[in-house]
This record gives sequence, structure tokens and C-alpha cells, in this order.
Amino acid sequence: MCDKLVVVFGATGAQGGSVAKALLEDGTFKVRIVSRDLSKPACKDLEKLGAEVVKADLDDVELLRAALHGAHAVFLVTNYWEYHDKDKEGKRFADVAKQAGLQHVVFSGLENVYKLTNGKLEVEHFDGKGEIEEYFRQIGVPLTSVRLPFYFENFKSVFKPKKLPDGSGYALGLPMGNVPMHGMAVVDLGPVVVNVLKSPEKYIGKDIGLTAGSWTCDEYAKIISKYTGKNVVDGKMSADAYEKLGFPGAVDLANMFRAYTMNILVRDTKLTSQLNANVRNFEEWVQHNKHVFDDL
Repeated sequence: MCDKLVVVFGATGAQGGSVAKALLEDGTFKVRIVSRDLSKPACKDLEKLGAEVVKADLDDVELLRAALHGAHAVFLVTNYWEYHDKDKEGKRFADVAKQAGLQHVVFSGLENVYKLTNGKLEVEHFDGKGEIEEYFRQIGVPLTSVRLPFYFENFKSVFKPKKLPDGSGYALGLPMGNVPMHGMAVVDLGPVVVNVLKSPEKYIGKDIGLTAGSWTCDEYAKIISKYTGKNVVDGKMSADAYEKLGFPGAVDLANMFRAYTMNILVRDTKLTSQLNANVRNFEEWVQHNKHVFDDL
């Protein structure tokens, strides 16, 4: 282990948890995890694995400064869905990171779709992260952006197949038509970030579009059917129908799918595999997670 300290934000969540565990298993860096609630079981588990655990919040500048004291690098993930705020907490963090003299920030970013489409399409949870990426670079913080695709884990929750009205099976509601959609297991992010942190000279300044592959909605459905024995089909949903579902964020997600179909978001299967040789494709992921579909 070297003396360089990596601070992981969001370590009790899916992305940060994957990164923290991978760093601790690798052993190259000292690891400090940051949480707003130190009583969470995930904090205790990571502490047992050797992480230093500190309390901080992206809304509290003084706690942020303390959390970054002595740090060489950081993994940062922001949560648009918690506050529906595009960029405030990320820019605040960037300012503190600049003052702290961090040598490398690995940020869970995304493209600024509004800018890419010349204002024709707005995807707030993408655009905000894109603006944060731009701000880090504008103020001179050494940054690598890792841009995830659709999480396979989403099929466990908001994109779980829904029962068909006639009871004949289940429908996947991905408004993609016949366009393949990139995907990846979020738990496979950790080794990617470890390897990026180990080779800063190679990756600082880069935007890395991650993916384990791309599949159409029909192909996703058939793979789930193959390993669960349940009849899962493409729900043939349109983006227009999706945005009318009416839940908070429906319009933003519909616009995300519209962006996915426009072929403007760069994702690189080869580079992803280089950064994580054990990244799972969707078939492998379902094979090992078929139990999550038991209660459809």
C-alpha cells in the first residue's frame, strides 16, 4: 500500500460502494469513505475492510474541507434525483477540490445533451453532470469523467418487467424502438475507477464512456426470459407514452431514452473491458441475478 489517500463519496450507494470495495480489495491506496450517516451498515462493513470513515455532506463546505484533508484523489458521484438540482453541489465540491489541491478527481459524469443537440433536447440529470465536468476543467481541477450507461440493476426496480393485462407474461417498458441500448452492471464500476486512479497520466482529461455491450429491448426481454423461464416481451412503449406516465422525472427519463436513440453518446466496449477485464455482459448478469425476477 502506498501513502496516497483516495476519498470516496457516496460509498453507501451503488456506485461509491462498488468503488470503495474495489479500492480496498486492490490495496494500492489508503481509502477514506464519506457518508452523511455513519450508522449505516455499509459504513460499518467498509470500516471492517480497512476504510477510514468520516462524516461529510456535499452541502457543508467545512465538512468537505475536513473530509479532503490530506487526500491525493477523489471519486465523486452526485445525486440529481435527491434534490432535482442540476449542478449546485458538484460545483461547490469542485471549488473545495481546487482549494484542497487534489491531484485527481474521478467523477461519475454524463454528457451535456442540451449542448450536444444545440438546445433541441434537455436531459437535466445528464446536462447537470456535463456542466459539472466543464466547471471542474474550467477552474483547473485534474479530472477524469467515467460515464455509465443504463444500469442492469435498473431492471430490479423502476424498469422491472410489468405484468401484461391478459396475464400472458411481462412487458419491458424501454422506449427504444429497435435501437440497441448500452448497459452495464454498476457493481462493475469499481475496478474501472481503480485502474483509472493507477494511471493518472493516461486518463486525466479523458471522458470514458463505459458499456458492457448494447441490446435492443427485445433482446433484453429474451435474455431475461431465457434464464427466468418467464415470458418477458418488448412492451413497445414510445418515449411520448413514457413521459405521460406522470411520475416525477418521467419527462427527463423519456428525454434520456430519446438521447439514447440519437447515437450521440459515446460508449466504448473495448476500453471498458481493458479497465475491467471481468465486466459482465447482460446475459452473464441475468444468469447470476435471475432471483431478482422471482417476484414479478
